[in-house]
Amino acid sequence: MNLSATFESVQKASQSLAFVTEKNIRDVLLVLADTAEAKASYILSENKKDLALMDIANPKYDRLKLTEERIAGIASDIRSVASLPSPLGRVLMKTTRPNGMEISKVSVAFGVIGIIYESRPNVSFDVFSLCFKSGNACLLKGSHDAQQSNVAIVTIIHEVLKKFNLDPAICTLLPADREATTELMNARGFVDLIIPRGSSNLINFVRENAKIPVIETGAGICHTYFDAEGDVAKGAAIINNAKTRRVSVCNAMDCLIIHEKRLADLPALCNKLAGSNVILYADTKAYTFLLGKYSSELLHKATEDSFGTEFLDYKMAIKTVPDFNAALEHISRFGSKHSESIISENTETCDHFQRAVDAACVYTNVSTAFTDGAQFGLGAEIGISTQKLHARGPMALEELTTYKWLIKGDGQIRK
Repeated sequence: MNLSATFESVQKASQSLAFVTEKNIRDVLLVLADTAEAKASYILSENKKDLALMDIANPKYDRLKLTEERIAGIASDIRSVASLPSPLGRVLMKTTRPNGMEISKVSVAFGVIGIIYESRPNVSFDVFSLCFKSGNACLLKGSHDAQQSNVAIVTIIHEVLKKFNLDPAICTLLPADREATTELMNARGFVDLIIPRGSSNLINFVRENAKIPVIETGAGICHTYFDAEGDVAKGAAIINNAKTRRVSVCNAMDCLIIHEKRLADLPALCNKLAGSNVILYADTKAYTFLLGKYSSELLHKATEDSFGTEFLDYKMAIKTVPDFNAALEHISRFGSKHSESIISENTETCDHFQRAVDAACVYTNVSTAFTDGAQFGLGAEIGISTQKLHARGPMALEELTTYKWLIKGDGQIRK
């Protein structure tokens, strides 16, 4: 397989985006949102073909599954992106030098962005809307799991682009095989940035093998720490939401850390989880307090492997700590720098937690389920970055731009 011609056509299409007006971009996205909803039955029929090939017990099944409600949510996110101000052409800095030379630092598109992702067809819509709004062409490299769904979605995107006389190569879906992944990771000179979305294995593979700059959207090993001064009612609601809202997403909680002084409240904190059949892997102290008060079929003793695991399932670890510093140490050792939360009524402790925890998103008395571009008012997201260079946390329009320097003068020369 040789995708050089494909990469070249996408690069050429990306250059044409510099001349598409902000109004045209908005109009395209609004029509796309309407079309996605109008053709929901077509998308769902293709999605069912993908679902039929996956075991319903597979944690990826929920990520793969589309419904009318989810398509409506996708359309709403596209409209939100359409309504946001353009991230392009923002003057980030401007100065006039003593010789009269005017220097401006201005936001611009990257050019061509490649996205490698697994089992999440909604990403196809999200990526296109964000890339298009930020002046980028996108190369979509989905997995075999979502192939029919992705083909249907990109077909709809192409129909809308053609209505506006825009090059459909602006959004190109690559073959679902591994060879295409390898070629994408080596497409120097054609692709400006690669963003992997998926398992830690996928992300590590891309980071270690790509010859193009990579922004990691890392695995979400998320903790919630219930402090000595935590409120039980708040805690029970937050813990249940963080764990069970959608277990297959990266912001789902994987480990509850509890101060040993509050172990007597552990059954109350976990009570709602039993209704969702959440399996608990509790350390020795926590297990003792839950024994006889939580379903015996769902309660297991934790092992070392229970911690630092992104379950993506109705499973959760519980760690007992003697003090606040021990909670910080556990997060530092087992966290993935994604999202961490504290439940406490002590303002000083909460402030200390937010300063000390090294993660993209650090919460106080809030569920980690809110780590999401739309929830942050960003319209949608292309992923949650767990690295520290260029982008961190939900990546949206601003993070899909870089900048260039514009220099104006009147004949100045350098001695």
